[in-house]
Amino acid sequence: MQPLTHILALMREGKWNEAHNLVQDDESSTAAWLHALLHVQEGDLEDAEYWYGKAGRHFRSRGTLSEELAALEASLRGP
Repeated sequence: MQPLTHILALMREGKWNEAHNLVQDDESSTAAWLHALLHVQEGDLEDAEYWYGKAGRHFRSRGTLSEELAALEASLRGP
């Protein structure tokens, strides 16, 4: 299993398919959030909403993709 920081870097590099394939191996809620953001980036909001739910987050009250990515990165760094 790849660390989520690596998967996030792939996403930022535009390697969507690789990032998507790797994130599916992680069953954590943070991985589900990252999975959701991959679908937001892709424009597949139906799947994004599903993955937001798996992450325990609210799809309808999400921020912009940039805001969500920044929040996800902050959560990966920890307190």
